[in-house]
Amino acid sequence: MRGGLQSPPFYLSAKIMSDRKIPQHVAIILDGNGRWAKSRKLPRTQGHLEGVKRVDEAIETCIKTGIKVLTIYVFSTENWNRPKNEVSMLIHTLIAVLNRKVKKMHEAGVRLQFIGRRQGVPDQVIKGFEEATQLTKNNSKLTVNVAFNYGGRTEILDGISKVIEDVRSGSLKAEQLSEELFSQYLYTKGLPDPDLLIRTSGEKRISNFLLWQLSYAEFYFTEKYWPDFNEVEFLKAIDDFQNRERRYGGLTAQ
Repeated sequence: MRGGLQSPPFYLSAKIMSDRKIPQHVAIILDGNGRWAKSRKLPRTQGHLEGVKRVDEAIETCIKTGIKVLTIYVFSTENWNRPKNEVSMLIHTLIAVLNRKVKKMHEAGVRLQFIGRRQGVPDQVIKGFEEATQLTKNNSKLTVNVAFNYGGRTEILDGISKVIEDVRSGSLKAEQLSEELFSQYLYTKGLPDPDLLIRTSGEKRISNFLLWQLSYAEFYFTEKYWPDFNEVEFLKAIDDFQNRERRYGGLTAQ
């Protein structure tokens, strides 16, 4: 899906690939596109376009290292409040990317899913989501969740609403509800929770992203803006993850 970019240092790739503790699900908050562009005296739109290239690299890195799920935070429910011309450009870019890259992702064995509310999303975008989902639904190399018009609190509220509907209809008894069962009412149903969250640009918050699913994830924050977060930087994040001792309520993960 790309070409001509320098390969990461051999020692880093070898170190990661020799370690069995590869995160199965990585979530990324793609932050800093606008600031990257501003620092280079470029229009903000150029930062978003450059960021698309890093998404390509992130997908390739996941396939190389054996990561099975990648969730990327592309557009939040709050992003509609950005300047109209920037929102319009983001929508246009997303449609263009879907038109250009879905076939290549399909050929690479990538399954595309889109999480977030559909209300208020342009019909053309929804159509692109549905076509990409349908085309790639049987792929198993890597699942890529694109979080668009997404909010973590909204996701939980939507899940609660579905639970209430099922209790009222009699298909679910209130006493049957558990953490495991409730997870199946979320947008990410059927997928493991993230092992690793990466946020670029130096910000150290999760910004209403996967609030339920990130309960036991490891967090990795980097000063790099997203357009600078290339394959080497991704491998550094995985290497950092591999050197951590994960604990779940005091127990060390095996």
